[in-house]
Amino acid sequence: QVQLVESGGGLVQSGGSLRLACAASGDIYHINAMGWYRQPPGKEREFVAFVLSRGGTNYAGSVKGRFTISFDKSTNTAYLQMTNLRPEDTAVYYCNAEILSSSSSDSHWWAKGTLVTVSS
Repeated sequence: QVQLVESGGGLVQSGGSLRLACAASGDIYHINAMGWYRQPPGKEREFVAFVLSRGGTNYAGSVKGRFTISFDKSTNTAYLQMTNLRPEDTAVYYCNAEILSSSSSDSHWWAKGTLVTVSS
């Protein structure tokens, strides 16, 4: 099994910054990609960003230019640096990863989520 432990959520004023972290552990054979989805209050979960272990990235249009995702192979940790936060960024942010495990047929894993609240 694989575990994803997420941290970094909190309350921030509009225009402020936060950094989320997601550390993968467990029976990891290979990490293909890590990223985040988010779920605003009363809305469906939506894609935010992902980073490939090879270095490529992708962002939702709503966060492009404001958020930066990165991956540290030495610690199996992804980071989401969020700047110029807006009230509409308020959501529970869920780390997600595509990780191959020698002990599981599953490849997609989810963290429990961390709440980001941006006040106006």
